Amino acid sequence: MRDIRLIHAPSNLGLRPLRPGHVPGAWRAPEALRKAGLAEVVAPGAVVDIERPAYSAEPEPDTRLRNGHAIRRFNLELADATADALGRGEWPLIIGGDCSVLLGALAAARRSGPVALVHVDGHSDFRHPGNYDVNAMLGSAAGMDLALATGRGEPLLTEWPGIAGPLVADEAVVQIGERNSRDPGFAWADINATAITRIDVFAAREAGAIGVLETTKAVLVRADCPYWLHLDVDVLDQTLMPAVDSPGSPGIDPDDLVAILSPLAADRRCIGMDMTIFDPDLDPSGELARLLVSLLGRIVRPLSSAPPASPPPG
Repeated sequence: MRDIRLIHAPSNLGLRPLRPGHVPGAWRAPEALRKAGLAEVVAPGAVVDIERPAYSAEPEPDTRLRNGHAIRRFNLELADATADALGRGEWPLIIGGDCSVLLGALAAARRSGPVALVHVDGHSDFRHPGNYDVNAMLGSAAGMDLALATGRGEPLLTEWPGIAGPLVADEAVVQIGERNSRDPGFAWADINATAITRIDVFAAREAGAIGVLETTKAVLVRADCPYWLHLDVDVLDQTLMPAVDSPGSPGIDPDDLVAILSPLAADRRCIGMDMTIFDPDLDPSGELARLLVSLLGRIVRPLSSAPPASPPPG
């Protein structure tokens, strides 16, 4: 049993506005899940709230990343909060926010040595200057988090204090759930030339949860180091989880997702997890927040030393 430290990371800095004047609503996810009963279900030993950063859609000096400097500041603060939890022997569960919070989580983990990554996401998030024109558009870090974590992109978000090299090595990454990899115009096909283990949604559905888990565990054994879990909820089919900025189909079945992630979370080598990209602005009834609370409860329940309670009724 390990105490969970629940860390609320309300950042939407890595997302693009969907229309003029739009401010992405993913920053509201921690509060929405709080209201849906997340603390009662996962029974954390402590809860940490990080202050929401200010969002801007405008370019900044010295970077072609939207909100690049603010993302760095936020993730350095998140890294400190996460490292504090790890130093106390706790299991941090970070609720974003957008996918760029993965960088702070990994920066904390890397303070103690190498780390592996299980990246569960409906997109590989592998956009970097080698596969798009940085002068034609601002980069959004939420679509770059895996590229940045593996050392591809601006030093602003690839170089971190006290850490030599990338946050995670290619060969220590498993990406599960990409749904566009077989499209003719796949945006970041260069991921296929890396040592990253890729299990797209079609392969995952064919192999089943047991097959995906076996492949993932084999990579983690070879990596021979602690590992982090990243869950972007757009890995679920848009018919179940439309409240994300880039919904799509097909997706991984919720029961299969639990069957993959629950044993990984319970393994002593797993040091923490983040969940990202839920947008409560697209969930006016709160039904999808309750779905995610239930899902997270099923994934992390074996870790908690306190008996979980039921979420409040919707």
